[in-house]
Amino acid sequence: MKTESTNREPSQREWDALKVLVGGMLGMVVAMGIGRFAFTPILPLMQRDLGMSNTLAGWLAGLNYLGYLAGAVACTIAPHLLRSRLIAGGALLLSLATTIFMGATLSAFWWGVMRLGGGIASAVLFIVISAEVGKTLARSGYGHWFGSLYGGIGFGIALSGLIVPQLDKAGGWVAAWVGTGSIAVILAIIGMAVGRKRVHIQAPTADSSGKTSGLRSIWLLGVAYFFEGLGYIVTATFIVAIIAVTPGLEAFAPYSWVAVGISSIPSTILWPHLARRIGYKQALLAAYALQAAGILVSRHATSIVEVMFAAVSFGGTFLGIVALTLAEGNLRMGKEGGRAAAFLTASFSVGQVLGPIIAGRLADRQDGFSMPLLLAAVSVTLAGILIALDGRFQTQNQS
Repeated sequence: MKTESTNREPSQREWDALKVLVGGMLGMVVAMGIGRFAFTPILPLMQRDLGMSNTLAGWLAGLNYLGYLAGAVACTIAPHLLRSRLIAGGALLLSLATTIFMGATLSAFWWGVMRLGGGIASAVLFIVISAEVGKTLARSGYGHWFGSLYGGIGFGIALSGLIVPQLDKAGGWVAAWVGTGSIAVILAIIGMAVGRKRVHIQAPTADSSGKTSGLRSIWLLGVAYFFEGLGYIVTATFIVAIIAVTPGLEAFAPYSWVAVGISSIPSTILWPHLARRIGYKQALLAAYALQAAGILVSRHATSIVEVMFAAVSFGGTFLGIVALTLAEGNLRMGKEGGRAAAFLTASFSVGQVLGPIIAGRLADRQDGFSMPLLLAAVSVTLAGILIALDGRFQTQNQS
């Protein structure tokens, strides 16, 4: 009997850890895949129905990322927020409300307020979910599952790309916002029900986090992450809108976002796996190179093949870069892994605030996105150069 109980114990612990992971993934679908990124497939509908300019679109995206930056900074300077259920619950309600009510007004001012509030909510939820799920998985002996958490963002992106065209048929841009927000409510309820279970049995693990080296150990990693935020966000904000005005590809535009989402789901597993084989630095360099190549191709993409390469190379790298960067920051900061995630997310967010504002303004001035995309590719390339110059990557990452 004792042997049978011992044999069942790992299975139960594994099941409990899996439920926490799935709950966290659904949280990422709600907070990030929908709450943050649904703007991308809905933007062309707002431009079509309301005549919204690229400049206004850029400012709305920039305000969302400004909110994201504010949330990340708040978690950096007040890490106790990561342990507050009240803060987490309020952030979830704010994310849901600001998504649904985007479809309830024609005021650019209130759109800006809601995108700002939604950005704050996304950052808080992203950091809280990352910290809680990461800690739970590590304590239960399944820390190697952690990268899968960010696959929830890709699933949310793919889901929004699939449902927005259908909601558009039902009621245009208004139905798109209200419908995606309503689906987010349902997924949030399911996620809380599934992920509420916590793993009580802690497996013995080697504690590599006993010492910390402070933010100085990740400053160059953070600067590189800033340039990644500045560059990738141009594609993340405008890729569907760009394809929507490309002759012959208009009908494919919303489904390019589906391709981004689907390709991003396995990337959070594949890139960390590659990093364990060749090293985190080499894996990050490969991801940056592929992303920059895809952005360059998207500048003059006129065929389905070129658009698919641009979408898949973007989707297949941006969450992988997130997973690798946060994992490296956690490794360097040890016990202060939550602070590392907050600092790196804040660095990323500064770039995200500037990117769409600059790109939208340039696109309206030059009547196209060729120059903004070129600058985005240069920014991503610069991020890769900084990673190459960062001497703090350790050889043990390659084990």
